[in-house]
Amino acid sequence: MVAELATRPQNIESLQNAGVMSLLRPLLLDVVPTIQQTAALALGRLANYNGDLAEAVVKGDILPQLVYSLAEQNRFYKKAAAFVLRAVGKHSPQLAQAIVDCGALDTLVICLEDFDPGVKEAAAWALGYIARHNAELSQAVVDAGAVPLLVLCIQEPEIALKRIAASALSDISKHSPELAQTVVDVGAIAHLAQMILNPDSKLKRQVLSALSQIAKHSVDLAEMVVEAEIFPVVLTCLKDKDDYVKKNASTLIREIAKHTPELSQLIVNTGGVAAVTDCIGSCKGNIRLPGIMMLGYVAAHSENLAMAVIVSKAVPQLSVCLSEEPEDHIKAAAAWALGQIGRHTPEHARAVAVTNTLPVLLSLYMSTESSEDLQTKSKKAIKSILQKCTYLPALEPFLYDAPPNILKHVVGQFSKVLPHDSKARRLFVTSGGLKKVQEIKAGPGSLLQEYINSINSCYPEEIVSKFFPGVQQVFVSFMTA
Repeated sequence: MVAELATRPQNIESLQNAGVMSLLRPLLLDVVPTIQQTAALALGRLANYNGDLAEAVVKGDILPQLVYSLAEQNRFYKKAAAFVLRAVGKHSPQLAQAIVDCGALDTLVICLEDFDPGVKEAAAWALGYIARHNAELSQAVVDAGAVPLLVLCIQEPEIALKRIAASALSDISKHSPELAQTVVDVGAIAHLAQMILNPDSKLKRQVLSALSQIAKHSVDLAEMVVEAEIFPVVLTCLKDKDDYVKKNASTLIREIAKHTPELSQLIVNTGGVAAVTDCIGSCKGNIRLPGIMMLGYVAAHSENLAMAVIVSKAVPQLSVCLSEEPEDHIKAAAAWALGQIGRHTPEHARAVAVTNTLPVLLSLYMSTESSEDLQTKSKKAIKSILQKCTYLPALEPFLYDAPPNILKHVVGQFSKVLPHDSKARRLFVTSGGLKKVQEIKAGPGSLLQEYINSINSCYPEEIVSKFFPGVQQVFVSFMTA
């Protein structure tokens, strides 16, 4: 009855107040096996609910009894006992350490060799929940000999066992290059890569996650993942109906792309940038985030790679993310990526500027509602794009709206372009740009004043000195004379 009641959250507090923990503990030693199993199941459901109840299991000296019985009892009890260990260990590193301290790891690893796939699954799940907290706990799982057996588990026919084993390998790999190398050394990459096209979405999620956690640490590990021939097959996952498969596939590609220009070029060559761009357009929110970052990483490496991102029509898609996404951290990633694309040459900067992205970046930078990170990334993106931008129609609105720290970069660009472009000089007057420049208050001897002087030197002295609202007509007459 307690096991049944514990399935409903509204009953948990009443059960806790009734002192069921102390009542369940002796039932673990009952002579009737089904009572033992049901008592363990009840404890697991209670411990699963919150950290306080999980701590009560630890303080009640229940773990040693569970570990002892785990090695001795039948498969039903083993599954229930492993469930309790998982339910306790998931809440915090301290509770997971308590499981390690009572000697549970060796017993759980033995369960990975059990004939029953359900027992293997329960043990793998518990080991993964222990390993996910930190590198020390993950190392303890490795030292217990779990990794080779988890790799065997992903080769078993049962889909549920494959999922949990892949998830556990992901949890072990994520903490450090050394732990990831341990997983690689037992041949995990090849077996994981073979499952990328498995029809089961939940399995694909875990497989892609595990490969991401391996690839993220170093160039060598990323190259090992690539050598398992995951391209171009992984790109099909970007069109999966499951959003989390899309997200994990984008994450995997991002973790590979970030390391070197060569790895990014490989992704470009297989159509990866275009595929990620399409994926960003087909989803919303956090699912987009790794793809946005991946485009930024590729573009950051070199001019040619940034141009490949532009050619793949990524800039309009990133601009949409910048305008539409409600979450600041996603906007910040899009701002960063656009900055990485536009910072290389005037051609790159123009590709970003023509999408009307710069005013959006400026408004995000100046908005008091934007997070500090979004303001910082927007400011950096604006500056890096402006410093290369020679597309004056995109720059001119900044003369009216930009704060002084941005304005100096805008005026600086005009001072570079106008001396060499007579048509631009004429348009700068007829649009009112020159008049606006005269209204800017710059400190004597400042860089901004130098830029203004440089612009003024492009025009006859009488035009600048007698500047007034009707100067457009005067100037046009002068230029056509």
